[in-house]
Amino acid sequence: MLMYVEIKESEGKKKYYLTHSYRKGKKVRKVRIYLGIGLAPKELKKKIKEAEEKIKQRVKAVKVIHDPLQTVLSSSEIDELKTLEAKGTIKIHHLSEEEWLEFTEDFTYDTNAIEGSTITGSEVKCILEKDKWPRDKSKNDISETYGVAEAVGYIRKTKEHISLKLIRELHEIVFRNSKPFAGKFRKIGMEVVVADAAGKIVHRGAPSTHITSLLQELVKWYNKNKSKYPPLVLAAVVHNQFENIHPFQDGNGRVGRLLMNNILLKHGKPPLNIELKNRSGYYAALQAYEKNHDLRPMLELMIREYRALRRLLKKRKK
Repeated sequence: MLMYVEIKESEGKKKYYLTHSYRKGKKVRKVRIYLGIGLAPKELKKKIKEAEEKIKQRVKAVKVIHDPLQTVLSSSEIDELKTLEAKGTIKIHHLSEEEWLEFTEDFTYDTNAIEGSTITGSEVKCILEKDKWPRDKSKNDISETYGVAEAVGYIRKTKEHISLKLIRELHEIVFRNSKPFAGKFRKIGMEVVVADAAGKIVHRGAPSTHITSLLQELVKWYNKNKSKYPPLVLAAVVHNQFENIHPFQDGNGRVGRLLMNNILLKHGKPPLNIELKNRSGYYAALQAYEKNHDLRPMLELMIREYRALRRLLKKRKK
């Protein structure tokens, strides 16, 4: 990756920038990072090294989403997945209202718990069925319990598959009573870095200046390929690409999992729930996609969760 230092004179002082030019489609774009003013050679060298990594991350984040699957699944593999669905490994069936209630409660608990909510499964049931709040839990956790459940109801009714408007609406529904930025993408200059428990950076969101254009590319990709790929593939790509972009200051995981289910529902598939107990596998699947564009771990997890959901619903009927 070729980078070079630009120097600009201002009032007799030199301003230094590290710059990288790259081609995006038919256009040549520049990524430029300000290093400082009047820098000594040793300090300039240190600043360049720090900026190089930032530029690499930015370029990686703003690549055009042409076809995320062109190096992942061959046509024969896509046909195999379609056959797998057709044979009933992933059986298409419509949930009854009772099953929808059970799914909504399970999904609400797990999707919030993955992000750190302390509301238990039994407390979710009391909140949603009896409007009874646990006294020792935060108001934000309680409001997000209502929010996720309402968002599940919303994707059941909407006819829209994916759009920037839908993405903002889902975030607004979930967080309207807990976050002041509900329904609003990150502001220019607000960057997101996700670290694990040890403080190691595991993900950098797309630069704030590219959020809108990257989401538009994702919507465009989906509309172009929604009849080409199986529903599970479409849902996994939309979810994973959305998480890579990370358009919101917080709440991206919950909106991403709602988007995944919305795509499945629009293609006649039942919804699925990523269980809290599978959180580490879920994060590993996201990492496999971000680092290597490997979609298989997420597809395998989705299939396992489908089977678990069917077993759970079947058990509850007895």
